[in-house]
Amino acid sequence: MAEKLKILYVDDEPDIRTIVEIAFALDPAIEVRLASSGQDVLEMLQQGAWIPDLALIDMLMPGMTGTDVMAALRERGWTANIPIVFVTASAWQKDIDRFVEAGALGIIAKPFDPLTLAETVRSFAEQAKRE
Repeated sequence: MAEKLKILYVDDEPDIRTIVEIAFALDPAIEVRLASSGQDVLEMLQQGAWIPDLALIDMLMPGMTGTDVMAALRERGWTANIPIVFVTASAWQKDIDRFVEAGALGIIAKPFDPLTLAETVRSFAEQAKRE
């Protein structure tokens, strides 16, 4: 059996995290772990025991924004190469360009379709493998 695609989802909104957890539960080949803040992510990935294949990070969170979380991950050796996709309601082309220029793989626009989320994430994971 192939190894599961490991996804980290970070969002301060508990309802959104629940929707994401349910959406990924529809695909048994995806393992998802959830975090409610940038600080949670840094603690979760502190020892390098579990490293996701892709991180989905909400842009607007209290404390650390999505770009703050990405910068903190890039500073650590074992998390520096995790592909990051921002989840944001700001899906204007200029914003997408800015996020990609900052080092993100791309964005998923809010609101997203939970029924196609796994497929979208698989596309980003494939893109990350090619880059």
